[in-house]
Amino acid sequence: MNAKPRHAATFAARTMFAALAAIVGAVLLSADPLQAQAGAGQVSLAAGTQGPDATLQDLDGNEIQLLDYAAGKPTLIEFWAAWCEQCEGLQPEIDRVQADFGDRVNVVAVAVAVAQSLRRVRRHAEAHGAEYPYLWDADGAAVRAYSATTTSIVVILDAEGKVAYTGVGPDQDLVGAVTGILSDQQAGGD
Repeated sequence: MNAKPRHAATFAARTMFAALAAIVGAVLLSADPLQAQAGAGQVSLAAGTQGPDATLQDLDGNEIQLLDYAAGKPTLIEFWAAWCEQCEGLQPEIDRVQADFGDRVNVVAVAVAVAQSLRRVRRHAEAHGAEYPYLWDADGAAVRAYSATTTSIVVILDAEGKVAYTGVGPDQDLVGAVTGILSDQQAGGD
């Protein structure tokens, strides 16, 4: 008697996963092939574009503005999901940016609302002891604003809030990108 409901739940889960995979595949296949490449390059907004704001939630459910976290410093924004293996592969590089440049660069993880809940994001952030904020993109406002067609996309805004770097996947040299942005900022200030 218990086998039938379990079978129905398994079937529903598999169907939902297949639908999600089809949607992600369609988005990636319809995108410019250059945008699907791993590493640095234009995978979101063009360099020099003013970084758009978006209304998100903190992990307590309070509405916040994404650009409030940019506040006059270069800001690394990662579009992230707990289930994303590429995000997991990118994590050590983001942690290195936070450790090496945390006093001069803001780091923000934007948790996409695809196949994960706010509760799951909160548990992940607590379990990993993140030293930077995780924000919940409940309705996809930041995803749309930044043209983030997949997870593991990183956008780095300069101190003026303009896009200075975009990349996707675990093979990004974020420490090098941040070092270059800070060097450019220092050279421009002299």
